[in-house]
Amino acid sequence: MSDDTKMRTSVPRCPGCGVNVRLESRVYVGSELLCPSCDAVLEVISTEPVELDWANDDEDEEDC
Repeated sequence: MSDDTKMRTSVPRCPGCGVNVRLESRVYVGSELLCPSCDAVLEVISTEPVELDWANDDEDEEDC
């Protein structure tokens, strides 16, 4: 199975609302995506399989 086929068959879910997040193009660890359901900013934390987590806003934490 090619890498492109793996990308298409792996459908990650939003960690917040659980909806499937469709991948429009090749993603890499660190890529950010927007959940189509809850508008959460998500970050790719793994590519095999594709896994998502909330994107870290380290800049906001430093301001506190």
